[in-house]
Amino acid sequence: QVLLVESGGGSVQAGGSLRLSCAASEYSVSSYYCAGWFRQTPGKEREGVAAIERGSSTRYADSVKGRFIISRDNAKNTLYLQMNRLKPEDTGMYYCAASPYQFAYVKFMTPNSYTYWGQGTQVTVSS
Repeated sequence: QVLLVESGGGSVQAGGSLRLSCAASEYSVSSYYCAGWFRQTPGKEREGVAAIERGSSTRYADSVKGRFIISRDNAKNTLYLQMNRLKPEDTGMYYCAASPYQFAYVKFMTPNSYTYWGQGTQVTVSS
């Protein structure tokens, strides 16, 4: 049973920073073809935030480029999302996802590309 557990969410004022973590069990984060972060707010579809491929290629949503950084620590078997200069529109439930199957770069931000999901961690940014 693959298990992804997110942590690090919380409440922060606009302009602040948070670092989300996603601890993976069963398989190492480096063994997945691709791992990513998604977010969702009530009434909206889940959207891709950032993804990192096994070979370390990354992709970011336009709304977070230059502010968020996705990374992984293979030794700790953990995926991270460093979020800087947070904005109120970054508020949402953030989910970690991973896939052992290969898919095209253009689908890095597509939720259906991913097989395994965590339970989510809430991020709230106040103005």
